[in-house]
Amino acid sequence: MSAALIFGEVAEGFEKVEQVFRQNFADGKESGAACAVYYEGKKVVDLWGGYRDESSGAVWQEDTMVPVMSTSKGISSVSMLVAHARGYIDFDRTVSSYWPEFAQEGKGDITVRQLLSHQAGCCAIDEPLRMEDIADTARLESALAKQKPLWKAGEYHGYHAVTLGWLESALIRRCDPKGRSLGQFFQEEIAEPLGVEFYFGLPEVIPDERIAVMKTKPLWTSVFQLNKMPIRFVAALMNPFSVLNKTVKNPAVFKDPRNINDRALMSLEVPAVCGLGRVESMARLYGLLAEGGEALGLGEETIKAVEEAARPPAHGLLDRVLAQPTSFSLGYMKPFPGFPFGSDARAYGTPGAGGSFAYADPTLQMGFAYGLTEMDFYLFDDPRDKALREAAIRCIRAI
Repeated sequence: MSAALIFGEVAEGFEKVEQVFRQNFADGKESGAACAVYYEGKKVVDLWGGYRDESSGAVWQEDTMVPVMSTSKGISSVSMLVAHARGYIDFDRTVSSYWPEFAQEGKGDITVRQLLSHQAGCCAIDEPLRMEDIADTARLESALAKQKPLWKAGEYHGYHAVTLGWLESALIRRCDPKGRSLGQFFQEEIAEPLGVEFYFGLPEVIPDERIAVMKTKPLWTSVFQLNKMPIRFVAALMNPFSVLNKTVKNPAVFKDPRNINDRALMSLEVPAVCGLGRVESMARLYGLLAEGGEALGLGEETIKAVEEAARPPAHGLLDRVLAQPTSFSLGYMKPFPGFPFGSDARAYGTPGAGGSFAYADPTLQMGFAYGLTEMDFYLFDDPRDKALREAAIRCIRAI
């Protein structure tokens, strides 16, 4: 790809990040991507390049927005932090104290903290959900409320790949004085005041020409990419009766990765999977968090809660969905031996299928974000992302 299709700027001292960004393209690893870094409240990296839509030759622009799959989770969870800081929600109260119907099937004692930390066992939904059911808030929340958990909360954890955002939204609707959904709350209380462009439920006024088109691959092609995925995850992926397959098979729309480009799906609120926005906006949000969250109205108690070490479940870090050790806290992934991102244990963020990642590093006061169209099969720690964030850390430490 021509070097002429790389745009943006970096601050003095952060040239290494640009070099890595350009090298990813030169090595044929990218078709379109963006990377942004905030350090001590200032934007020090803002790069974009390649194609927004390679099939049409449309070039990635400064205002291009990109679907980021599960990297959405970290952005949606900012709403939970804001709700906590305002006293709307208490992490250690039960979910059912806000949402009585959730107590069905023995879920009455599950705390908000356990839910946000993927320990609730509510990662799967038995009732088949169609697109129209996702759009029907009452039906969707009824299915979530009556679902039997797959394990007793606090004993294990397992990645709530799709359900986490809907469960967060159900809580926001009940604790927010205005009764808004998570997507509405995020827009009105966070995105609009800060000038952030990120959406859970894409508005009709956003033209298609601003949306990056993901280069997806059929799931069957994963058999040729097994070296990129942990072996136990591969075994779970191949087992039709695994907790992983139970988690991702419903709604069926997510079984085909190509649907991520469906405008109809983008218009729905699926905060755990279908958020999309500008990469620079994600980095800015995480930069504000890394500085202590004052601009978001977060107090010391809230920031301390999200920065502290994860509280693992009773039976350890083996994830019953992903079939390998993971670590979560309050909607975010925390560093662990298999994914040691950030400068230390205070870091938090969320990776997304295909290779995107965004996180806060409070110790370095850094917010980092990376989004792309050339989806790969790494579960997390995609080499393209890893090279960029490690370059950013080296640049900061050299200052």
